[in-house]
Amino acid sequence: MRTADFVPAPCGLLLKTLGPIVLAALLLMLFKPEAHAVPSYSRQTGLPCASCHFAPPELTPFGRKFKLDGYVFTTKPEVTDDKKGHNAALAILEAFPLSVIFDASFTETKSPQPGTQNGNFLFPQDASLFLAGKWASHVGSFVQVTYDSQADHFSWDNTDIRYANATALFGKPLNYGVMFNNNPTVEDLWNSTPAWGFPFTGSNVAPGPTAGALINGGLAQDVAGVGAYTMWNEHIYLAGTIYRSEHIGAPQPNAGTGFGINIRGVAPYWRVAYQTVKDNNSLEVGMYGLHVKSTPNAITGPKDSITDWAADFQYDRTIPQFNNDVLSFRGSYIRENSSLAGTIVDTGNGPGAALTRHHLNTLQGNVEYHYGTKLSGTVGLFGVNGTPDPILYPQAAVTGSANGDPRSNGYILNLSWWPQQNVDLAVQYTGYWRFNGLQTNYDGAGRNASGNNTVYLLARFVF
Repeated sequence: MRTADFVPAPCGLLLKTLGPIVLAALLLMLFKPEAHAVPSYSRQTGLPCASCHFAPPELTPFGRKFKLDGYVFTTKPEVTDDKKGHNAALAILEAFPLSVIFDASFTETKSPQPGTQNGNFLFPQDASLFLAGKWASHVGSFVQVTYDSQADHFSWDNTDIRYANATALFGKPLNYGVMFNNNPTVEDLWNSTPAWGFPFTGSNVAPGPTAGALINGGLAQDVAGVGAYTMWNEHIYLAGTIYRSEHIGAPQPNAGTGFGINIRGVAPYWRVAYQTVKDNNSLEVGMYGLHVKSTPNAITGPKDSITDWAADFQYDRTIPQFNNDVLSFRGSYIRENSSLAGTIVDTGNGPGAALTRHHLNTLQGNVEYHYGTKLSGTVGLFGVNGTPDPILYPQAAVTGSANGDPRSNGYILNLSWWPQQNVDLAVQYTGYWRFNGLQTNYDGAGRNASGNNTVYLLARFVF
């Protein structure tokens, strides 16, 4: 097994990177406007965004409980009718639970991508509509539809619709529910799993490493799943979901053509976690995984088999001595084992892989300091390594690998300021020590890993 080696970044690059960020942090700390935000969950509950979020999308213990209970807690007026005789009950919000996110961004890489301009301003980068809140008694949702400026159309995005209820087991509270979603881990309560993990935002135009575990966003919005979950005694959390390929935008019924993943049968996802919340400390440790059998570009034929399993943790410490600022630590390790019996078959355009059996290891960790609800700074490290394969990871300018090696590693620095709880102004720097296998000339066309180092500026408005 080859391990990703983290090579120290040149001191000059770090100083050049950190200097503006530290200066910005000092300037921002001098200005402390009051914070107020009212997206749809806030309008429903009558509570500020900070009740559920340390900083969006990071959930507080109260925010995790709100999600666990199906997004239905409310203090605002409802239209109600009691169940009587042959009549069904009614409990719906008077206000329709809609929210909007509008993102504008600027991206610049250290080296321009050949034949393109550097310094890209996207206005918007994305715009999202949300149906997020209580639908009925015990039924609520997080439903997102997003406009992509590069594709110039709206498309279905992260979705989690759930029925939730509670009872008691062995004298202890038992929460349980049924859910429908379209992205493995989107239903999770913590920010150490892929759907809601760090980095919480990123550029749509900067290059990224080619290799990635399937569970790490590889099925996002391309599947439909139904599952169930339970939390016992506010400590032990169990969840499971089964998925089928959906391929939104493709003809139905599904023919599989043009899609690398076509789930055969069902793909099970599982999750187990233990959490404890006491005084000023919140700790979660857990495991999750996914198993997929798939036929590439078809619904019949030789099958690929992909199994991901992962371990994660999250620790949040509230610091009373510093006005209840919060220090967060999060990390995850994903191991992917795959047998590519379908990909390796030559279907007329050559085989899609040189080897049948592969593995990938993905390690991610970050630490974040929350200066109240106004400012946060995060430092993250990431690395991926695995089986080299010159066909699976082919040579190509910018996006390819000259040696077929999937190794990439680097760091992410993020500084985010919320002048109000529903307005986020952020600067993020991503640096690479290795990209698609090499530090220098990684693509065989003369591009170095550090050429993809990215400055990213974001203005996000949530209302």
